[in-house]
Amino acid sequence: MYVRPCLPSPAERPPSGSGWLHEIKLDGFRMLARRDAAGVRLLTRNAFDWAGRYPGITSAVNGLRCRSCLIDGEVVICGEDGIPIFNRLREGKQVKGEALLFAFDLIELDGRDLRREPIEARKATLAKLLRKAADQPPTERAHYRAWRPGVQARLPDGP
Repeated sequence: MYVRPCLPSPAERPPSGSGWLHEIKLDGFRMLARRDAAGVRLLTRNAFDWAGRYPGITSAVNGLRCRSCLIDGEVVICGEDGIPIFNRLREGKQVKGEALLFAFDLIELDGRDLRREPIEARKATLAKLLRKAADQPPTERAHYRAWRPGVQARLPDGP
């Protein structure tokens, strides 16, 4: 299953009012992490498989406790201060092991398409899946660092 990611549109300011979900906008590559019987693929928004470029992320997704999943996220490489530096993603093999996947949506889990589920439910299921991974060795743990370079907004019942 490949699902074209929903991409943000620039705006002068975030939308106001109730009903909007605001998320951190990171400075990286949008990526769909797909795991199934065929293995793990890291799919760009144009469906190129970059699993070979980010072996640490590929290994972490492979170690998740599920039969299959499709996770929407952003690949970043952070500086020593924890802030993502986009140009580091282009530096080649010497930094690829430092790449992190900031996972923000779970589209499929164990063969079940979750796109019709509310975003809050998908995020809760994703958090549970990643918490289970926290019991793994450090090289396969999910990492998260908060940073606010921008904000993305979407309606909770949207894609």
